[in-house]
Amino acid sequence: MCASFCYNKLMQSLLPPTLIGSDTIQKRREILDYFRNSYTLFESLFDLLADDEVYYRQSEPTRHPMIFYFGHTAVFYVNKLMLAGLIKERIDPHFESIFAIGVDEMVWDDMNDPHHGWPEVDEVRAYRAKVRALVESLIETLPLHLPISQEEPFWAILMGCEHERIHIETSSVLHRQMPLELIREDARFVPCTQSAIAPLNDFVRIEAGTVELGKGKEHHLYGWDNEYGVARMEVAAFETTRYLISNGEFLPFVEEGGYETMRFWDEEGRRFLQLRGAKHPAFWVRDGALWRLRVLDRLIDLALDWPVEVNYLEAMAYCRWRGERENTPYRLPSEAEWMRLRDHCGLGDLPQLDVAAFNLNLERFASPCPVNRFTCMGIGDVTGNVWQWTQTPIDGFEGFAPHPLYDDFSTPTFDGKHNLMKGGSFISTGNELMRHARYAFRRHFYQHAGFRILKGEAVSFDENVYESDALVAQYCGFQWGDDYFDVENFATKCARLAIGHTLDIPVARALDLGCATGRASFELARHFESVTGIDFSARFIQVATRMQEQGAISYERIEEGVIKSIQTQSLEALELLHVRDKVSFWQGDACNLKPQFTGYNLIMATNLIDRLYDPALFLRTIHERLEEEGILVLTSPYTWLEEYTPKERWIGGYVDEQGNEVRTLEGLKTLLREHFELIDTHDVAFVIRESARKFQHSIAQMSVWKKLSVEN
Repeated sequence: MCASFCYNKLMQSLLPPTLIGSDTIQKRREILDYFRNSYTLFESLFDLLADDEVYYRQSEPTRHPMIFYFGHTAVFYVNKLMLAGLIKERIDPHFESIFAIGVDEMVWDDMNDPHHGWPEVDEVRAYRAKVRALVESLIETLPLHLPISQEEPFWAILMGCEHERIHIETSSVLHRQMPLELIREDARFVPCTQSAIAPLNDFVRIEAGTVELGKGKEHHLYGWDNEYGVARMEVAAFETTRYLISNGEFLPFVEEGGYETMRFWDEEGRRFLQLRGAKHPAFWVRDGALWRLRVLDRLIDLALDWPVEVNYLEAMAYCRWRGERENTPYRLPSEAEWMRLRDHCGLGDLPQLDVAAFNLNLERFASPCPVNRFTCMGIGDVTGNVWQWTQTPIDGFEGFAPHPLYDDFSTPTFDGKHNLMKGGSFISTGNELMRHARYAFRRHFYQHAGFRILKGEAVSFDENVYESDALVAQYCGFQWGDDYFDVENFATKCARLAIGHTLDIPVARALDLGCATGRASFELARHFESVTGIDFSARFIQVATRMQEQGAISYERIEEGVIKSIQTQSLEALELLHVRDKVSFWQGDACNLKPQFTGYNLIMATNLIDRLYDPALFLRTIHERLEEEGILVLTSPYTWLEEYTPKERWIGGYVDEQGNEVRTLEGLKTLLREHFELIDTHDVAFVIRESARKFQHSIAQMSVWKKLSVEN
């Protein structure tokens, strides 16, 4: 055993502050220290890159160049502070657009987009310094009330810190996948040096018990939206391996051709093998007749007693291989079973949990370590070392509600394709250390993740999920459902009216801003050669992309009280199947769109302007994205609300200082007259169904504007 148990703590990661207390001065100091620690720790990881040129390299094809992630976490602070109304002006709108989105291989993430034109690294460093100063100033001056609730300004600050800590871990995975010649060794990130033969990994019995998943809003620690709610489950007794599956245990699967034997892989696993050409775990490196292991910044001999790090698909293939070999079915634990294991070992939550007793929080090493190094009640790595895959796809608990500042943190993963990982890894910090932490990744993704196995048959899960998010499901019904009271479908009518104003101009490209679940985008594609649909919420965009890819969607419809029905709609039934390849969907901020969204003949923004944080900014710049004599179509019922738009930024619906009533159409004329001519207005009625006997009936005003030619 190496000196001091391989302990070499050169990087200090602070534990997250609690939300409770009575001393606001002390709490402010705790949050300031935590922010600084998060920011510095994240930046220190990028010191591993050999030089600034490496920032423009991708560690693997499904990820952005490293420069994106370096800018992304700082931009996140600014974008959330803007959304929360805590700042009024951006630091750099261009940065806050190009670094905003693109981390989970979603269709709308625009990986490898050639239009970004990444800035110089020193420019991003300077930007990060400005963001640091801004956030530090806000921490020192924002009002602070204890306990900190989700409605408090400081929730946005803590959200930024925890988001950055997620990227501390995910960026370390990307660094670990970067070619070694592009990485420099760093004495602050020292791997474990202890290794031996793999220990005997017998099974231990965990008795039946009740587990309670989810937490209440009054919990003393920060939480992501998917952690809140209620789920009480009875867990039957089960047998699980004492330790995580080690490299030594996984090695025979590799050497006996497990990656080439298709019966061990399900359909998704076979697609993964075909696309990636995988022959062994991602961090293993063949060196002649020997195997070596890639850690953060160096190559070491394969440590047979360390946990194997694989994706979910590889873990399941191992279970099938071993089950066939031993004539015993094996599977991964469920989320509830993992929690039962944790409870069995008596592990509490922060701040009582002693993270130094595990390979967590960079307390011990900057790498995994032997699976029998840290035990609790004789069981290894109940938490820490590497994440543990479960067989449970992530979903919300009863009572789940997305947080308005980050409504797409969880819901895009509620698709049956993202499985939960539990327990954290050697570099997990912050919220990742907490009892209720719930993180899920696509099953082919690599993290610092391994697994333990249980005796029993694997459970299959249906990927054909239906939309149950109340607001999104209501919009599905609004855009894709039945017509009511002889009122034509709003999306269809808006598209038809807009097309009617474009009969004498080119029809190459149209932009549907605020596209929600995408119906109008498809309708516009009947006439236009190419249509871009953009919405601020990934929750809506996910439905639109599902309709495009699968040709159908299903959603929950409220009938009465808690009685609900499942509705289905398809492109084929609406005679739209032939246009789906003409449409693309993206997540974006209408007030700060990425530069590539330009050159349109029509821009249609339906019921959008009274939901923007700065509608005047949007209106003053939208002409830049239209071709000469292009058409701009705006619709809105003009329901101005301070929860969406600060009152000082309303463009109508108020009385000015002289006592004059200012109507929105007049405000539009004032803001658009330099670049547009108003050519028509229409009233467009719409009906939103809430239940079988309750409907909202509203009337939007459509205004149609033609962009003035340069000569005018």
